[in-house]
Amino acid sequence: MQFHHHGYVSQNPRVQAPAGVGLDRPQELPEHMDVLIVGTGPAGMIAAAQLAQFPQVHTRIIEKRPGRLEVGQADGIQARSVETFQAFGFADEISNEAYHITEMAFWKPDPEAPQNIVRTARPADDPHGISEFPHLIVNQARVLDYFGESMANSPSRMSPDFGWEFLGLTVHESGEHPVEVTLRRTAGAGAGSTAGPGAERTVWAKYVLGADGARSGVRAAIGRTLQGDRANHAWGVMDVLAVTDFPDIRRKCAIQSRSGGSILLIPREGGHLFRMYVDLGEVQPGEGAQVRKTSVEEIVENANRIMHPYTVEVKHVAWHSVYEVGHRVTDRFDDVPAELTGQRDPRVFIAGDACHTHSAKAGQGMNVSMQDGFNLGWKLGQVLTGRSPATLLSTYSAERQVIAQNLIDFDKQWSTLMAQKPEEMEDPSSLEDFYVKTIEFPAGFMTEYTPSMITGEATHQELATGYPVGKRFKSALVNRVSDGNPLQLGHLATADGRWRIYAFADAPAPGAPHTAEPSALAHWAHWLHTDPASPVRRHTPQAQDEDSLFDIKVIYQQAHEKFDVTDAPRAFRPTVGPFGLTARDRIFGVNPEHDIFEERGISREGCVVVVRPDQYVAHVLPLTDTSALADFFAGIFLEATDAP
Repeated sequence: MQFHHHGYVSQNPRVQAPAGVGLDRPQELPEHMDVLIVGTGPAGMIAAAQLAQFPQVHTRIIEKRPGRLEVGQADGIQARSVETFQAFGFADEISNEAYHITEMAFWKPDPEAPQNIVRTARPADDPHGISEFPHLIVNQARVLDYFGESMANSPSRMSPDFGWEFLGLTVHESGEHPVEVTLRRTAGAGAGSTAGPGAERTVWAKYVLGADGARSGVRAAIGRTLQGDRANHAWGVMDVLAVTDFPDIRRKCAIQSRSGGSILLIPREGGHLFRMYVDLGEVQPGEGAQVRKTSVEEIVENANRIMHPYTVEVKHVAWHSVYEVGHRVTDRFDDVPAELTGQRDPRVFIAGDACHTHSAKAGQGMNVSMQDGFNLGWKLGQVLTGRSPATLLSTYSAERQVIAQNLIDFDKQWSTLMAQKPEEMEDPSSLEDFYVKTIEFPAGFMTEYTPSMITGEATHQELATGYPVGKRFKSALVNRVSDGNPLQLGHLATADGRWRIYAFADAPAPGAPHTAEPSALAHWAHWLHTDPASPVRRHTPQAQDEDSLFDIKVIYQQAHEKFDVTDAPRAFRPTVGPFGLTARDRIFGVNPEHDIFEERGISREGCVVVVRPDQYVAHVLPLTDTSALADFFAGIFLEATDAP
């Protein structure tokens, strides 16, 4: 964490100095705004938290509830999401209060006594070490709380506007704020408000994001519909406190009985609470409404039948529901008609359950929804601050709709397997085999964006085989030269809207100018810092810090003690803050026990790895191809009007 460069800070350094709209943020919902987000679920809150890092952009997020969510339905937090939380500054805190999944048990009918269940397998949750972060279980409400803290501590000083319901919108063809939105007050007037419950009003926005759930009013307003099927299988879900003799009650389990259905058991945070997804069987046409009336007592009875010879005596029910598995997705995640693709820029977007729904048992809903919001948030920030053309916004639907469809295809397979009786499976181990073989997908690491204006071709992938273009940047240990500290390189990238450029050096060690060996890295760094064609010189406004758009780091092949910070080129020692201080935290050597060049397949000739603000690898390029780097960013950023 960097602070003090604008002056001495004695209070919580996570509370950033207010700027822009945060200097005098109106308490009452204004008539005009840059971005209006509808819904404070995971997709909406992460988008708001990201936009809060752009204080020049006036963003508001509304919610029809009178206050914060108290009981959240989602609880599974995959490792990819925890990586994202690290960027927003609360991975450690939420991990400390969460339940950690390290393995999963599979229970099936005992071959000797099929009326009973027995444990048949207990595989590790992440046997291949695909992430250094854990798989967590924690209440969705706590996730939203942490994003709320991030917003409140941001330069924008953002907070949700509770008690406002979305009624409809109209997109006009002209005007600075062309999206007309009608709202209704649902809760008591807040401080400074003159609108009481039931009052309607109109606001105007440049862009609107509908993150308002499966019954999205924003989706309906732009004419999008969820397409797909609703499977004819019902499940009862309940969060309970209970007395039981089941030995794996504090371990994630898939339980299949001979004839009584299946259970997915999820231990909850806090050491006592657990969740059960209990099979309620097939739903015949027209019986859905009746099945949804299933009482919690009937769900508990079904659970005990499935778990025989073990019993569960429920003492307290924190929450329960009944649902039918559905797999549906919209064809686009914005308001641009298919026939106008490439001709018109979007003004309205949908995210999360508003555009894709699936079963809860794969633990993906909240996770994929948050990546929707993260993907869109930085793009809106770049466009509204004048850094990028509005065409950037079309990449949101193009990228995320494919991911949602992939999720639904995966969830169909998992849900079908969970609903099958063991005797119907060709292979008795089909369920656990599928779980182990596909672990990278539910962990959130199968996303791979295809080439676009923000993701390059994988022409030079052999230079960094461990950083596939289009996939998330996987962290690795390095040692910081300035102080010798071993650090995870990826953990240093915060959700501040900046692009990351990682320069992996060729073989020569850095040295004083008169002793330095000729190297491709040195030439590249000189070009980056001095040439008018470099992205830093071309796109960074002169009035801003040198690292305001690009966070540039160098990783040398030598150990950190073999050279000094001052031996590295000037490009890696940017001037920051009003006092013109030198940042010395961007220069790294290899860790003696974990050589990043070996672990991530980095060529000893060196290379450049470009990473997007949402942590996905955008390009891999040779150190010698400076024009390719310049051309790539020229297609994303507008030229700064006051560039040096």
